[in-house]
Formats: sequence, structure tokens, C-alpha cells
Amino acid sequence: MNRSFCAYKTSWPLRTPIRITGHVFEKIDMVVVEIGQDGHTGRGEGCGVYYTNDFADGMLEQIELVRGDILAGMTREELQSALPPGGARNALDCALWDLDARLDGRGVWDMLSISPDPVRTAFTISINSAEEMARQAAKAADYSLIKIKLDAETPVERVAAIRAARPDATLIIDANEGFSFAQLRRTADALADLGVAMIEQPLPRGGDSELEGYKSPVPLCADESCLHRGELSQALERYDMINIKLDKTGGLTEALALAAEARKAGKALMVGNMVGTSLSMAPAFAIAQLCEFADLDGPLALRSDLVNGLVYRKGMVGPPAPEFWGGPLAPRRLAASHPPETTH
Repeated sequence: MNRSFCAYKTSWPLRTPIRITGHVFEKIDMVVVEIGQDGHTGRGEGCGVYYTNDFADGMLEQIELVRGDILAGMTREELQSALPPGGARNALDCALWDLDARLDGRGVWDMLSISPDPVRTAFTISINSAEEMARQAAKAADYSLIKIKLDAETPVERVAAIRAARPDATLIIDANEGFSFAQLRRTADALADLGVAMIEQPLPRGGDSELEGYKSPVPLCADESCLHRGELSQALERYDMINIKLDKTGGLTEALALAAEARKAGKALMVGNMVGTSLSMAPAFAIAQLCEFADLDGPLALRSDLVNGLVYRKGMVGPPAPEFWGGPLAPRRLAASHPPETTH
């Protein structure tokens, strides 16, 4: 086997800062992996998980640990035990999926026996005044699924303003660990009355044991509280839905396994992202075919995206061009349109 291999860091500025509970992001640093073999090249991108201190420089260090193994022919299955879950393994795993699809000649979609159909994606509104968040929601009129970032300050008032601006939209909330259990109980009924379809990660990771036995009037979704299958059993006792992100699971391989186990346990599924270009979203698009909710708007937060990536049109996201990732099967694509002015 004669393989080539490279890994490098990229930095992408955001259209506007992303504000969530306790953090403000102005750019996103990512790691890209390229693995070549027999005239084909597979690519993958890792953005890491900021709340586990999983950043680009550390990802590159982890990748270097397995450089020799990758060049010697390491498989996706062997990779799972060689590196822990996180952005480094994600970039490598997705590059190997892409490479294997090209070597196999069938495409990732065919390998997984799924149809890469366009899906509805959430459009995310970051924390701001209630008036500004409502304005952002109104400007994103093409998006029927709105994801609202919230913290402990006036959550009901912010959602009420958005609901008034977008009575037509499905609203989901992401508290990013920003609520207390008392606040969740205090506000859940009001949020249900406003038609909120789901509350994502209301309590802190490691501080959500009070959710066991709690019957929320709005379904609860685990994000930070379930990174991979090793944390699933506890999440099953506390949440109604699992948000799968490839940077958390460490790649598409583990994401597929997590989706299967969560679904077997009767849980609903969501696919999310840590922002990123279409190279991050393309493998996540495969998981989106299995989910009730898809949040794949990461490229819309960036000032630019890679050529031939995912296509966004009227609140839907379609697969990338077959030469971009996961080819060679030519999937059904959407006609391109410009992203809305609103951003995270």
C-alpha cells in the first residue's frame, strides 16, 4: 500500500460573533486531513469541542501520533481504539470514509444504504436583546426551523419576542448549560405554551442528575451531556433526545453507532455541529438522514465556505457535489441560493 498523508490547521472568520452561554467566538480554527491512495484522496475536517479543551493545535498533536499507522494502512475500525473521541479522530475518520468510498467506487451514501435527500436545517440565532433576536428571526424567513441560543437572563421574554415575529416557525432552544433546574421547572410550562418543540442542554454537563424522574412539558435533548456511546446510558435516564455531533463522537463511525443505540433505546435524534465548513457538514449530512432535527447551518456562520459544498436553499440543505466529499455517486442536489444576512 502506498499512501500519502497531510494534516494542517485552517482558520475561518465568522460573519458576526457567535454568543452563547459564557462564550463569544469570532473565528473558528479547524484541522483538515487529506489521505491519498491509488490516485484518490479522502478529506476530513475536525473543529474540536471547546468545552473539553479540544482545540486545533492539540488535534494536530494527536494526529501526528498515528501518522505512521495511517500511512501503513490503518482502517476506520482500527482508528477507533487508536485515538479518543474528539476533533482529531473525527477528521481522520471522515477522511477515511471519503477515501474508502472513492476506492470502493460506490460512494458513502451507497455504502450506508441511505438516500442523500435534502433535509430541513435549523437556523441559529445567538444571544442578544429580545428585540434583536426577533429581528434576526424575521429576516430568516426562509427557515422554518429556528434554533434559539439562550442563557439564564429573560429566556421566556426572548422566545416570546421571536414567536411573535415568527408565528409560522418551529422553535427549538439551546441553553448551552445555562439554566438551573429551578429555572427550567419555572419556565418550562411557559416555553411549552409558546410552542417550543425542544430544549437542548438546559443544565450543566455533570450537573444534570436532577433531570432523572423529571417530566418536562417540552422534550429535553442532551448535547454536552452525551458526547459518545460511553455517556449514553446516563443520558438515557435524563433526556428524550440525543444531539449527535461528529466532533463529539470522534467521527462518522462512532456517530452511526451512537445513533443506532439511541434509537434502539427509543430516543429521538438530532444532528448538530461545532460550526465548520461544508467539509464538516458533509459527513454529518449522512447522520441527518436518521434524525428528527438537523442543525447543519455551520457554513452560514462563516464569511465564506468551500467550493462545491452543501447547498442551502429556502431552509433546506442538500448534499455536496460528489467530488467534494463522499462521491462518486451523484446525489440529488438543490439549486444554490445565497444564505440570509442573519447569522449565528
